[in-house]
Amino acid sequence: VQLQASGGGLVQAGGSLRLSCAASGRSFRGSSMGWFRQAPGKEREFVSHIRAIGGHTYYVDSVKGRFTISRDNAKNTVYLQMNSLKPEDTAVYYCAAGNGQIILSAIRSVGAYAYWGQGTLVTVSS
Repeated sequence: VQLQASGGGLVQAGGSLRLSCAASGRSFRGSSMGWFRQAPGKEREFVSHIRAIGGHTYYVDSVKGRFTISRDNAKNTVYLQMNSLKPEDTAVYYCAAGNGQIILSAIRSVGAYAYWGQGTLVTVSS
C-alpha cells in the first residue's frame, strides 16, 4: 500500500498550488483521507479531512476559506487545492488514509491514520 503525494513547490504569497495524493495497492473508497503538514521545528499538524461516506470535509481554522480538500474515488486520489497562500503555510505536506472510516473525534490525530505518503514540500515566499 502506497500513498504518493505530489504538487508541492515554490510559490509567492497569494498564489495557489494543488496537491495530489495517489493511492495504490488497495482501494481507499471506504477510508477517511486527510492532509497534515509539518513546518521546520514544529510538530505535524492537522490541515484537512474528508469522510469516506458523504464526503464531508473539515479544516483547521487557519486554512478555512482558502484550502479545499476533495477526492476522486475512481482514481483513488485525494486533492488539496490551496489558494491565497501565506508564508506561514510553508511546510512539508503529508497525505494520510485511515483503515476505514475514522471517528470524528479522532480525525485531527496523527495516530488515527494507518497509511502515510512521503510528503511534498510547499514553500511560500513573502
